[in-house]
Amino acid sequence: MDPNLLYWKSQGQSFPSRLRIWFNLLDPNSLLSSDAEIQQARTLLESGEKLNEKDDHAWSLSLSSVHADSGAALPLVFRPPALLPISAPLVVASFLPHSGVKPALFWQFLLQSYSAGFNYANRNSSSEQGHKTSLKQILLIAGSVAYATCAGAVPQIVIYRLGISSVPFQIFFRSILPIPLSAALASFNVFTVRSEESETGIQVFDSSGNLVGLSKAAGEKAVRDTALSRAALLGTTAAVPNLLGLLLQRTRLFQRSSMLLAPVRHMSAAIVLGLMIPVSFSLFPQLGTIKKENLEEELQAAAVDGQLFYHRGL
Repeated sequence: MDPNLLYWKSQGQSFPSRLRIWFNLLDPNSLLSSDAEIQQARTLLESGEKLNEKDDHAWSLSLSSVHADSGAALPLVFRPPALLPISAPLVVASFLPHSGVKPALFWQFLLQSYSAGFNYANRNSSSEQGHKTSLKQILLIAGSVAYATCAGAVPQIVIYRLGISSVPFQIFFRSILPIPLSAALASFNVFTVRSEESETGIQVFDSSGNLVGLSKAAGEKAVRDTALSRAALLGTTAAVPNLLGLLLQRTRLFQRSSMLLAPVRHMSAAIVLGLMIPVSFSLFPQLGTIKKENLEEELQAAAVDGQLFYHRGL
């Protein structure tokens, strides 16, 4: 079992502990580390030597920069610490009340493309080692991005194509509909991009960290849990600024100075996104567990403790 997974097994089995760990791992300063520093950290961890407090940096670097299945460094822009700096402008821009359909499609395309890339780079790739990305998977990712781009721009398309001028309808399409839509599209992106995990299975381990085999049931659970965490991330990020904006519109200050509402909504969206990223990452363990009765029959005998472990991905 990879050192990263062993760390999550010993340190990250409760939500508070995972949340504390992720708040530390999401420090953007780790993005400045070179590949040589990352490799040095991995060598130190794989040596099995007892580490002291000064070596916490090695753990942080490995957990935030190295894929737990391949052991290779993640692409810089798809590492967890890069998620907030890159996605925050895209999320804020996608929530803007655009003056037309084309800007809405443009920002949705950038957001959905980055989300697909992040989901794919951080998937469980244990059954794909030594294999190139299949044409089917490439088409699925491209189709997912195209569909999510058009679906994400539906509120803008409806308003401008149908010429809706009614205030209640505009409030619904601009402030209410984006909340469930953002959550649904975030979940859809994960399910589509990581569909191969459910089809081919992912590696499962016993309590001693020994590889047992491949499990489709574990793959389905890993994808489902990650999809729920993404839905919570984007759904909450859409809900708080939009609902806050509706409440502020009723106050005298914002009725007199309506121009103040836009920056408040933008800043609140960025803040909520920044707070929700570690929360969403912590909702489910990185080293997930699946009960014996939910496993395939050929793997149930290996679950001597009543469960097996698997890498959930991110």
